[in-house]
Amino acid sequence: MSQISFADLFSGCGGLSLGLSLAGFSGRFAIERDPMAFGTFSANFLDDPAGPSAFSWPEWLERKAWGIEELLERHKADLLALRGKIDVLAGGPPCQGFSFAGRRQEEDPRNMLFEKYVEVVKALKPKLLVLENVPGMKVIHHRRNVVELVPSPEAPRRQSFFDRLVESLDEAGYAVEGDLVDASRFGVPQRRVRLIAIGVRKDLLRWAPGGPRRAFELLELAGPAQLAELGLPATVSSAAAISDLEVEGAKLVACEDAESPRGFQEASYRAPRTAYQLLMHANAPSGMNSMRLARHRGDVQERFRRIISECRQGVRMDDASRKTYGLKKHRIYPMAAGEPAPTITTLPDDILHYSEPRILTVRECARLQSFPDWFRFTGKFTTGGDRRTRECPRYTQVGNAVPPYLARALGIALKGLLAEIAEQRSKFLGARGGQPIAAIA
Repeated sequence: MSQISFADLFSGCGGLSLGLSLAGFSGRFAIERDPMAFGTFSANFLDDPAGPSAFSWPEWLERKAWGIEELLERHKADLLALRGKIDVLAGGPPCQGFSFAGRRQEEDPRNMLFEKYVEVVKALKPKLLVLENVPGMKVIHHRRNVVELVPSPEAPRRQSFFDRLVESLDEAGYAVEGDLVDASRFGVPQRRVRLIAIGVRKDLLRWAPGGPRRAFELLELAGPAQLAELGLPATVSSAAAISDLEVEGAKLVACEDAESPRGFQEASYRAPRTAYQLLMHANAPSGMNSMRLARHRGDVQERFRRIISECRQGVRMDDASRKTYGLKKHRIYPMAAGEPAPTITTLPDDILHYSEPRILTVRECARLQSFPDWFRFTGKFTTGGDRRTRECPRYTQVGNAVPPYLARALGIALKGLLAEIAEQRSKFLGARGGQPIAAIA
């Protein structure tokens, strides 16, 4: 079977690319506008790639942070030259780019991302599409901040983000379906439900009568198979994922990360204790990346200590609890050691460690997203204020990423779908043997 090629749009730090690479796919190029996120992508896939993650980058595309608009403006002809040579186009526009919530500004350049994405799809004409987004992509948003899950029959026709995506890609020649998928079913130690959309080029539907729905059937099969292959239980708990990174019992050393100011510490890197940790440790360097511990004041540590000992773990703190502990922040989860973590977000202070009075490190968040320990993160650790809308530091990179183990399972499902298409086409043409995937026009 020929190696399956893919390109990654809006790649972020590379979670989706990593998972597809782990599934045996070959990366061609990736597009990411933010310099910090692309710096992390470049460090792992271009500068010094580890394992299967190397990309066959085209000579015409400069290795830098690109916006999709700039890509189309400067390299439309190069994209057209790749038509039919990319098997899978991964990634898709963030929902902010075509948001109807609030007062939508038609001239906002972010609203062009949706149209530009479809333009790239039309140029490349890949066999399959795979996108990941938040479940809210299926919610209908009105301009006055009114949200309907099911609009009234009398209301004018309105579209959710997902409806608009399906309609536009249908016009571009793709059958698309979406489903909600929980990453914890694929070895990710985190409750993370996301909308996965899969598209099949319409000319291939004659060989794939199940269309994109067949890919979701194969994904259902890929989950248990992946867990068995990796030697993981049905669900991986928070403690099973990060107990070897606890401060208690560890030697504290100075954080030597080039992006960190002096005065921070990190826990020494210790031997794995669980099957999941053993997977994460594989091929990791002795000097770990992104282990910096937060510096909490004494009163903050005492407050956190009370919360993790007195509050229900694994659930979001309610208003009464937040008032009791003097917390203004609305989203705070004390983790439960024996359960998968809550959804990892872009903010470092959303989740408290299950047994230690502190927030999680970038590396712990990455572990809970299923990034292996050899994966290096670059750029600032955090940012604040209005810079949050312009910068993508390490915590944000991790929180925005597609969990690699979820992406790996998606890759296995897509590989299976392409194999079935090739087999059906071969049978139809009367070939005596199986035809390689790359031979599908």
